[in-house]
Amino acid sequence: MTKRDYYEVLDVPKSATKEDIKKAYRQKAIQYHPDKNPGNKEAEENFKEAAEAYEVLSDENKRARYDRFGHAGIGGQSGFSGGGMSMEDIFSNFGDIFSDMGFGFGNFSSFGSGRQGRRVNKGSNLRVKVKLTLEEIALGTEKKLKLKKYVPCKTCGGTGAEGNGYSTCTTCKGAGQVTHVVNSILGRMQTTSICNTCGGSGKIITQKCTACYGEGIVQNEEVILVKIPAGVAEGMQLTIGGKGNAARRGGINGDLMVVIEEELHPELTRDGNDLIYPLFISIPDAVMGTTAEIPTITGKAKIKIDAGTQPGKILRLRGKGIPEVNSYRTGDLLVTINVWIPKKGVSREERAILEKLNQSNNFQPHPSPEDKTFFQKMRTLFE
Repeated sequence: MTKRDYYEVLDVPKSATKEDIKKAYRQKAIQYHPDKNPGNKEAEENFKEAAEAYEVLSDENKRARYDRFGHAGIGGQSGFSGGGMSMEDIFSNFGDIFSDMGFGFGNFSSFGSGRQGRRVNKGSNLRVKVKLTLEEIALGTEKKLKLKKYVPCKTCGGTGAEGNGYSTCTTCKGAGQVTHVVNSILGRMQTTSICNTCGGSGKIITQKCTACYGEGIVQNEEVILVKIPAGVAEGMQLTIGGKGNAARRGGINGDLMVVIEEELHPELTRDGNDLIYPLFISIPDAVMGTTAEIPTITGKAKIKIDAGTQPGKILRLRGKGIPEVNSYRTGDLLVTINVWIPKKGVSREERAILEKLNQSNNFQPHPSPEDKTFFQKMRTLFE
């Protein structure tokens, strides 16, 4: 399903301030809050969608990337992995916003299901940086990452207990959560929260595993193969679900965040999805025309320089740039023409030739209206 524009989700303009965005999110949160819409699946999805939009637009860096690249620019940067968050994720991240509304923000795993469930632990996320060449970015690549991370203890199977060395928590009776009654703007509400005694597991370890000392996890190394799509950019973050640290005493693994770094190309410069190459030619070649070989991502390309080519002219090689992430569009290779003027003094023979050429009417400036318009446009680029 196509994601809606985040500004549209919160019903704010792109010029909205941080305070405007927070205010808009509060309104959406109150409108679609599960306490006000019990059993309403559509309201729950709208509630999650608004939280995802706020999580991106309230962060200056994420908002800047979203404004430039759209959803592709965020990639996996959203802490909710593209909207797949739970109610507990939302209230854990934005508890300060809900604290003065009178709503609870404990374990919301029961919303939309009509039943309460035991808390599921989640391991912490890992974040690594990966450097890519321009060729790897243009074509896409695979990287093997050797990570030092927490994995489930093989001795106890991740439970943290030696054999059957655990018992049912007496505080929550094995439920993993306790019930509270609170007063809110909507009246008396019954909410649940994680049991502090067992941490939500419903069990108390009576005999700890000697290999992991009751934690259920140990450090180890793992090699992970990461597929990186073509068109990624500096600062983009890809989320690999379930490849982070294992959770203590069972649960689900955290995620692996892969942050993209670009290595500079020796000849080509990236500008969005376009590539720029400065081509230097001699005065005679600019006057008489020539051919030149230029670098591209996949090799070399030969181009024709017409006679009378002016400095600053841009030749466009369509489709020779960087592909757009999750799109069929590909940028272009822009070749900027620079006429080389000798920096050092010319010889006596060269000076004689230049003085003779300077006497020719053909070598005197006679700019056409089109030439003047071109240089006016070029000047505005630097103003």
